[in-house]
Amino acid sequence: MTTLAYTSLEDIPKIHERARQAFLSGKTKSISFRKAQIAQVGYLIKDNEQRIKDALKLDLCRPEFETEFSDFTATYMDVRSSYDNAEKWSKPQKTDFNFNFFAMSPKTKAEPKGVVLFVAPFNFPVFLIFSPLVSAIAGGNAAVIKPSEQTPAFSALIAELVPQYLDNDLFHIVNGGPTETTKILELRWDHIFYIGNGRVGRIIATAAAQHLTPVTLELTDGGAVAHNNIGKNPVVVDPKCDVKLAARRILWGRFSNAGQTCLAPEYVLVPKTFQDKFVEALVEAYHSFYPEGPAKSDSFSRIVSEKHTARIKQMIDGTKGTIVVGGDADISQRYIAPTIVKDVRGDDSLMADEIFGPVLLVIPIEGVDETIAFINGRDYPLAIYVFSKDKNFQKKIFDNTQSGCASTNETVISAGVPGLPMGGIGGSGYGYYTGKHAFDEFTHLRVSLDNPGWVDKLALGVRYPPYKPSKVLALLAPGLPPRPVGGKPAAAKRWAFWLAVAAAGAAAVLLTTGPGAGLLAQFRKAVKLAG
Repeated sequence: MTTLAYTSLEDIPKIHERARQAFLSGKTKSISFRKAQIAQVGYLIKDNEQRIKDALKLDLCRPEFETEFSDFTATYMDVRSSYDNAEKWSKPQKTDFNFNFFAMSPKTKAEPKGVVLFVAPFNFPVFLIFSPLVSAIAGGNAAVIKPSEQTPAFSALIAELVPQYLDNDLFHIVNGGPTETTKILELRWDHIFYIGNGRVGRIIATAAAQHLTPVTLELTDGGAVAHNNIGKNPVVVDPKCDVKLAARRILWGRFSNAGQTCLAPEYVLVPKTFQDKFVEALVEAYHSFYPEGPAKSDSFSRIVSEKHTARIKQMIDGTKGTIVVGGDADISQRYIAPTIVKDVRGDDSLMADEIFGPVLLVIPIEGVDETIAFINGRDYPLAIYVFSKDKNFQKKIFDNTQSGCASTNETVISAGVPGLPMGGIGGSGYGYYTGKHAFDEFTHLRVSLDNPGWVDKLALGVRYPPYKPSKVLALLAPGLPPRPVGGKPAAAKRWAFWLAVAAAGAAAVLLTTGPGAGLLAQFRKAVKLAG
């Protein structure tokens, strides 16, 4: 294991101030400068692909193909998108035409927030550092990056490479553990971007609140502490699906990177009568993935640390479900066999916390309504997956649940689709990243007006004291939309009701006393004759 040199605590405030002064110098105002830095990010990766793959082999025993597919490809797409669109995204935008205000030339312009802090996770460090970084650069920001100490080989490598490729004043790496991160969070940042577990997310959000710093959070477990309130990513399997395709895609999503993926499906809700057929398809896919067994496979990663390996093994050992395949572990080798467990209940040990490992749970359920209730009984997940050919079935699940993303007949890959935002809801986080959506996170919409003097003579002179009645106000105000049928406010309806009651009571008094009594008698007589 590589020994990672931590940044000294004394240097952290100096790095922060250096980045701030570089931002204030105005060098990021140039679009051509931004584009050059974005291109350099791309070549930092391209020129060092093998070194990065080797580092992630050391840290995660990750197959090179997974690094190429999940880290490199998606990052290159975002590099290209940010490079091609930096100028367009940064141009002032006119507002929709409004007759009353068009003369003022109202516009908005995306301006950089300043110095952005990135606190990065270990699981896909290339994509989850450099994809949002190029969007921040496109927006004109400086950045300080805190890579994960759990991937020491990779973190040491980018600490070497970033100064070689990017502006040394604007972009910095700070390496360290909890102590260094605590020191970083004491400082005032203009935006903080964090991906990881909810417990740390809450700490970061609390620290950011001291400076009113905006935060983007993508959280894997919502930081929930109450049992059965964890926002795990569910899969809903309808018997009306291509069961073999579903099994392959679900297992791939769960076992890639040894299950250490924020979007990975964690448990499958399947009708009780369909569980055996579905599990049979899972087992068939499992053996096709690892014909010599996963321990000998060069297509299966390892867990990031012995500590996390032991934690996952303890969860497996506590299950009351039935282990179909897998279940074994080698703590010293950071190995957890890809595992399928069926007949899992909602209160099982494997449902008590996020696993973040290669364990797939199969939960038998009665029907679609119970499925929806099961999902809604937990914190909002980052993703919900539905496997079904029935559009009505898909719609019912998605219309009655909430999640960061919702995919049909696929898992995980939505994060790499250009144009789609990646982000959570509720306990799974807030804010978005990738492409233009991340650019919007890292910029502030500055409003501008340029109001000529003749506008006062034409209309707005009425605003100055002493105030006088003016028809101009009526012209400035738009007409309201049509009143909805029966659209009187409830309070008005109540007053109308009691006024009617009062009027009826008064009429009754008049008709039953004094001169009114005779009129009432004559009215009754006329009604009787008419009958």
